[in-house]
Amino acid sequence: MVGKSHPVNIPETDDVKIEVPDQNHVVIIGCNKQKVGAFADMVKRERPVEPYKGKGIKYEGEWVKRKEGKTGSKK
Repeated sequence: MVGKSHPVNIPETDDVKIEVPDQNHVVIIGCNKQKVGAFADMVKRERPVEPYKGKGIKYEGEWVKRKEGKTGSKK
């Protein structure tokens, strides 16, 4: 589950192993750096980071520029 109302199944390949040490972390391990990166990108595409609350799947150390929400008109 990636925080959606329905289960999202991402097929695991033989080259890439997935570990979930706790509820908020996913570790993707493999020998081929290119395949690991492609798989991580496929997982991240399922729930991209939104700029207002910062929710979504992020890489370790990734910084997301936050946007200010709507504010009422100042009269």
